[in-house]
Amino acid sequence: MRAPSAYTRQRTGLDIPMTPLIDVVFQLLVFFLLTASFHAAEHLLPSRVSAPQASGADQRPETPPPDADFHEIVVRILWTGAEPVWQISGQTLSSLPEVRAALAAVARVKADAPVILHPDPEVPLGHVIDVYDVTRLVGLPTVQFAASKTE
Repeated sequence: MRAPSAYTRQRTGLDIPMTPLIDVVFQLLVFFLLTASFHAAEHLLPSRVSAPQASGADQRPETPPPDADFHEIVVRILWTGAEPVWQISGQTLSSLPEVRAALAAVARVKADAPVILHPDPEVPLGHVIDVYDVTRLVGLPTVQFAASKTE
């Protein structure tokens, strides 16, 4: 019997090795899983458009939710003489524990309310950091700093 030759054998088709293709697909799968963001889509949030409409006789004006008119909290740090004075949305406070109590009350109402720190230019940095720390300790995660234009 004769040994088969590579030249006399008929080719049936193109042989593609599957192992490299499976490796590439697996790497693409891992890449897309790691780069995907899993945040809630905005269309899932409640809105008036998606609310069912009532019949004509039962229509009553809807009251807005309590946090609809809730704006950001502006914390002003003013420097008067040798000590700071704090203002939270226009209310003047004289000590850091009062600031903490006021911010804790806001955090109980709306925990994701944005806080804007607006210190005077002459306020030492330590007092600004104290208010920032208090804001984070009471559970308000969004803290922004106000900046003024320089000419």
